[in-house]
Amino acid sequence: MPALSFSSLRYRPRSRISGFLGIAVLSLSFFAQPVLAETPKEEVVAEPMAVNLAEQVSAVVRLLFVGDVMLADGPGRAIAGGRDPFAEFADEFGQADIRIGNLESPIASGGKADAEKLYVFRASPAVIDRLSGRFDALSIANNHAGDYGHEAFLETATLLDIAGIKAFGGGRNLAEAHQPFIIERSKLKIAVLGYNEYKPRAFEAGPDWPGIAWSEDSHVVRDIRAARAAGADIVIPFMHWGWEGERSPSARQRQLARLMIDAGADAVVGSHPHVTQGSETYKGKPIVYSLGNFVFDGFDTDAEREGWLLRLTVSKEGVRHWETVSAYLDADGLPRRAKPAVPAAAASPTVPATPATPATPEAPAAR
Repeated sequence: MPALSFSSLRYRPRSRISGFLGIAVLSLSFFAQPVLAETPKEEVVAEPMAVNLAEQVSAVVRLLFVGDVMLADGPGRAIAGGRDPFAEFADEFGQADIRIGNLESPIASGGKADAEKLYVFRASPAVIDRLSGRFDALSIANNHAGDYGHEAFLETATLLDIAGIKAFGGGRNLAEAHQPFIIERSKLKIAVLGYNEYKPRAFEAGPDWPGIAWSEDSHVVRDIRAARAAGADIVIPFMHWGWEGERSPSARQRQLARLMIDAGADAVVGSHPHVTQGSETYKGKPIVYSLGNFVFDGFDTDAEREGWLLRLTVSKEGVRHWETVSAYLDADGLPRRAKPAVPAAAASPTVPATPATPATPEAPAAR
């Protein structure tokens, strides 16, 4: 092996330079090679979840039901004197989207009292002003709708219509009497049906004569199913049923309430007994058997002078929330929030001049 000398090392840097140049050329050559473009990945865009969730949340409609509203006698005199029967609960009426009650007296100037009834009522047409703006609909399916005959019955429906209040549970013929009150709001379609089953059955509508919708089981089931088939998201029968003064629902009421829910009803609401009757749920759906009295005089007991307002919140899924609010009748038969300190002085209901036919077990004298 030759000895290393300084002179021989002098030329090595040239070799290094050459090597570096070669590496540089190779490096440039490498980097100069065409690079295959990667397939671009699909860009992920954030979904507007808040909007989508909002679309999935069902809209709700707030309903308010009250029980028997009788605007003759004491309440009629109070209205004539300037009182507003509904002022005490203006907040509940104002917060509801739809307000519904049971009109327990014809509103008319015409007609003739039924001489065979012990208690008959007829309110002055002037009371319409107090109902207007408070109620969206009133059931006329009850045992006092015919107190002054067909003439007063039809006058009542006409006056309500002029005031922008829908009368349901009765009509100019059988088909009209069974038509539901339809509510279309917030993309919801709600059907409210009205029926009476307190005997006698004499004032039932017929094929070509006016009257009320009678609570015949097969007809009620048919009407509920028809409302569903017509696109109703919510169906609520408003019943006039049960025995007066009974604090608990009868076996008949319980049976029919379940039948209606099995047929497609989302809730069942009742009135007529002049007392509240409690509530229950069946298949997750509420049944409020009786709301009691809301505007009515002539009663002596605390139970008769207390009624309920029913607040229902509904959506496409059914009843979302419900609660009752108590109301107490004063001496004039008008509802108050606080129970009157002094018992109400019961006023005597209007009695026809002709002696009444004695009540039978099937059809006791009824208010």
